[in-house]
Amino acid sequence: MAKRATTGYSFVVGIDKPAGMTSHDVVSACRRIYRERRIGHTGTLDPDATGVLLVCVGPAARLDRFLTGHDKVYEFGIVFGAATDTDDASGTVLHTAEVPLSARNERFARETLEAMRGSQLQVPPAYSAIKVNGRKAYEDARAGKVIDLAPRQIVVHDAELLGIEEGAEALTWKVRAHVSAGTYVRSLARDIGMKLGTCAHVGELRRVRAGMLDVRDCVSLEALESRPFAYLIDPVRLLGMRVVFATGKTAALVQAGNAVPASGVSAMKLHHAHDVFDADDCASGFSPSCEPFQDGEEFAFVVENELKAVYAYHEAEGLFKSSCVFATGVRRGPGL
Repeated sequence: MAKRATTGYSFVVGIDKPAGMTSHDVVSACRRIYRERRIGHTGTLDPDATGVLLVCVGPAARLDRFLTGHDKVYEFGIVFGAATDTDDASGTVLHTAEVPLSARNERFARETLEAMRGSQLQVPPAYSAIKVNGRKAYEDARAGKVIDLAPRQIVVHDAELLGIEEGAEALTWKVRAHVSAGTYVRSLARDIGMKLGTCAHVGELRRVRAGMLDVRDCVSLEALESRPFAYLIDPVRLLGMRVVFATGKTAALVQAGNAVPASGVSAMKLHHAHDVFDADDCASGFSPSCEPFQDGEEFAFVVENELKAVYAYHEAEGLFKSSCVFATGVRRGPGL
């Protein structure tokens, strides 16, 4: 087998992660497929979870800091009556409890989920990748140490009931939730169980959206292996920033990572699938943006149809200054 090295590749792909693999396993598989060592992902999924995992190849790995703070959408099951040490189905059952009859009522379930909406403090699971004193929490948890994690501010934008399933051994709420970055669905399930006077854990868990990336835009590892370059995703659309298509002198400045005078720079705004287009909108889904530049606002700079840099606008100087320049421009795939 050829040794993995730098290949000159620079792009992003969306993987529909299968259950039973860690996010690192997926990265390792992509390193094998592309023979490229510099590959990373932008948001860990639990081994039992499936769904959206964005993988960045080559210099595109530097995009991670722009793509990790986005909202997520999950579909999952809240399994009532048993608490586990990991707050999911793979953990060891710590204790069980009777499930109240009210949990079987759809109206009650919907009202309970509606009450979860909004900004709140959440205690992460002990088995998580959060670092405490330089060590990941799950490392200490596996060693039998007591983990005391500080609550974190999260936002539950929406939580809706998809259905209730009652099996021979468990009652499960099927839920779809739109949450802020940093939210642990396992903790949501745990807390809802406690709120109902029982206990609960997450059953099946699927991430169906992360930022602008939908699971429908993701592919299996098997599909990626058969056609490695057929599923590239446009990083410009993932970023969701206003865009500058740089040419001439501006392009030369961007290629060198130099500051760009704001005078003469025109920005474009991105339309998404739900937007209504006017007849004169660009066929590519971009149209001119007339809004003034905002101090500190970041823009995606495209040169020769590759994402070449992210620049921030500095109002006091009237300049765009580089936040990140890619030695090899990030290839643009089709729209999302």
